[in-house]
Amino acid sequence: MQEKLIILDFGSQYTQLIARRIRELNVYCEIFPYNKKLEIDSSVKGVILSGSPFSVRDKNALLPDLTNIKGKLPLLGICYGAQYLAHYYGGEVMPSSTREYGRANLQCIMPGVNLLKGVSANSQVWMSHGDTIANIPTNYEIIASTSDVKVGAYRATNETTFGLQFHPEVFHTTEGLTILRNFVADICGCKQNWTPASFVESTVAELKTKLGNDKVVLGLSGGVDSSVAALLIHKAIGKNLTCIFVDNGLLRKNEFQSVLESYTHLGLNVIGVDAKQKFISDLKGISDPEQKRKIIGRDFIEIFDEESHKIQDVKWLAQGTIYPDVIESVSVNGPSATIKSHHNVGGLPEKMKLKIVEPLNLLFKDEVRRVGKALELPANILNRHPFPGPGLGIRILGDVTADKISVLQDVDAIFIEGLKTHGLYDDVWQAGAILLPVQSVGVMGDERTYENVVALRAVASTDGMTADWCHLPYDFLAKISNEIINKVKGVNRVVYDISSKPPATIEWE
Repeated sequence: MQEKLIILDFGSQYTQLIARRIRELNVYCEIFPYNKKLEIDSSVKGVILSGSPFSVRDKNALLPDLTNIKGKLPLLGICYGAQYLAHYYGGEVMPSSTREYGRANLQCIMPGVNLLKGVSANSQVWMSHGDTIANIPTNYEIIASTSDVKVGAYRATNETTFGLQFHPEVFHTTEGLTILRNFVADICGCKQNWTPASFVESTVAELKTKLGNDKVVLGLSGGVDSSVAALLIHKAIGKNLTCIFVDNGLLRKNEFQSVLESYTHLGLNVIGVDAKQKFISDLKGISDPEQKRKIIGRDFIEIFDEESHKIQDVKWLAQGTIYPDVIESVSVNGPSATIKSHHNVGGLPEKMKLKIVEPLNLLFKDEVRRVGKALELPANILNRHPFPGPGLGIRILGDVTADKISVLQDVDAIFIEGLKTHGLYDDVWQAGAILLPVQSVGVMGDERTYENVVALRAVASTDGMTADWCHLPYDFLAKISNEIINKVKGVNRVVYDISSKPPATIEWE
């Protein structure tokens, strides 16, 4: 049985980051809403309570049931979690006289405390809270303070319960990973053996048991998630997996052919479907981004369903769903407000009446890449930037036509190839070009032109949840801009997007 830690989520923006840090330590963990009734068995080695935007003093404070946890398993409260443990077990939490937010330094670290083993005197930590712990319960003791926060960290003297008023999971807490390692390894006794190789071995074994001799169909996108899902299932059931790769006409230049070739070399059974004309025809005259997404999603479902029915006795639909999608669907306050509709597989399970298999639904994006590397997925797929399900359809602002697609494919190809040639591609999380519904005046030779404007977008991120624009070298941008204007007919101006997420999204639509 795979040992694990459980993280109870109280709505903190950092909850996923706690999980990512724990997994960096080769310890498997799962996130659950704070109010979920949990099955606590011998595989659970410890529990972490996350931070929260709420206050434990609120009338509607978030209150977990720790009956089977506190005093029975190692327990670590972070920020709100620490305040909850203090406030509801005999201590007192009060509003801070000033909001404590930002860098602080630990002082008065109690020697011999295993949670803080190896943490330097004056170590920098990150505070983010409006309340403060005024008094700790009986049988608790302070194990670290800062100049402004007396109860920076505490422990219970009669059980393995700890609280941190700061966030060990964020980058600004310079020795946060040391603290988390102390908790998972020394206090919880985790073996730290959850690696990509062990994930592949256990997942393939589970898939063999679950799928048996059943047939499975999977929609490939050319991206890392669906490709890794396909390889895992192929490793388990071989020829009983059929993959369908639909060309919606909105892929990158020559991508359909190059991706199909890559999959053939991997030994996968792939059906390539050229459906360009249907998508482009159905998008004619449609400018609203959400409408475009829905049309692209609907057409994909119809074509995928039609192709799937040509395969006899299919029982399962495989999807490359990853962990952030799963967490989002069970978040503390329900799914987040819809900013834009999701990828192009929504609606498939209901329509096709197939059972679902999602071999990656416990992995973060960077973990999917590490598993892909263990499976020897080719670098051109493994290191490929994320690409939106609706493809270039949402990178052409306004209505979509074959001519516009051709122009954008040429621009995008120059930009992406340029990043690769100049050794910049792997430094960028995601890059692409956007065709704007704007024309501008230019001069080419002796002629005045009135042609299209394109925007280039390149962002740095770890998981796409937040992103910063990449500070690409000016000489590189100048060279790419010049090449685009000279080589792509219909474009006479190139701009570079310097917006971060938030407040902007990575894609423009």
